[in-house]
Amino acid sequence: MAKRKTVVPFHGTAEQEKALRELIAACKQQQGALMPVLQGAQEIYGYLPIEVQTIIAEELNIPLAEVYGVVTFYAQFTLNPRGAYNIGVCMGTACYVKGSGEVLDRIQKKLGIEPGGTTPDGRFSLEATRCIGACGLAPVMTVNDEVYGRLTPDEVDLILDKYLWEYEGGISK
Repeated sequence: MAKRKTVVPFHGTAEQEKALRELIAACKQQQGALMPVLQGAQEIYGYLPIEVQTIIAEELNIPLAEVYGVVTFYAQFTLNPRGAYNIGVCMGTACYVKGSGEVLDRIQKKLGIEPGGTTPDGRFSLEATRCIGACGLAPVMTVNDEVYGRLTPDEVDLILDKYLWEYEGGISK
């Protein structure tokens, strides 16, 4: 399956926009309002699409380029919606030396997405992360709050299949 980066159309609700505008109004007079507004906006929407960034730029009376620059500079912000299952593959030194690159490659191949992407069905998001502090378990990947260590590429399919099954209504564990 070829790797692809899928662009998901923006579908914000009136309630979300109202919450965003209220947040901006509450922060507007603060010095350095952009960061708390972006953090709040990401909590409201789950990510920061250009439509949300445009509202923020207009309401705070700052250039859209400045908003976009902050969003793309800080790793805490994302431009893409997250999947139901957020996969992180540690690319820290210990994990990389022990094969996390091959684990990441296997996930990319199975899901057909690159780091930073989300599957078209919204099930999985994939990130190549920095050290997560589990070096003794290298190589490590996380799926939401679950940590999987001492991985081999062959184990990836079984782990992802578990989450596919859960997503489809099965009960595991």
